[in-house]
Amino acid sequence: MASFNCFLVALCMALSFSSINVSLAARHLQQLPPLPSIPTLPTTTLPPLPTIPTLPTTTLPPLPSIPTIQALPRLGALPPLPNMPNLPTLPNVPPLPSIPTIPTTTPLIPFLSPPPAPSTP
Repeated sequence: MASFNCFLVALCMALSFSSINVSLAARHLQQLPPLPSIPTLPTTTLPPLPTIPTLPTTTLPPLPSIPTIQALPRLGALPPLPNMPNLPTLPNVPPLPSIPTIPTTTPLIPFLSPPPAPSTP
């Protein structure tokens, strides 16, 4: 993905530099005399930062304890599962007739010879 982005940037730069006006402007900028240097600005000294006062420490009361839940009494054994009723049986069904098979070989088509060409005198 990064190479695709670089390709797009290079393509945009090539298209922008391809116009004659941009090329002439770039040549004109290269032939200008050097620009004057930027003067140095005076540096100022900042006052020191104030110190942060320390906060008093307090003793916190202990956290309340979590109440415990008493265990529920066991109700005993679970009742037995009910029995499934017997399903009715289906009558015997006759077997389905067989499906005829489709031939897999292609029949041969006899080759007919073309009619004789007319003779030219």
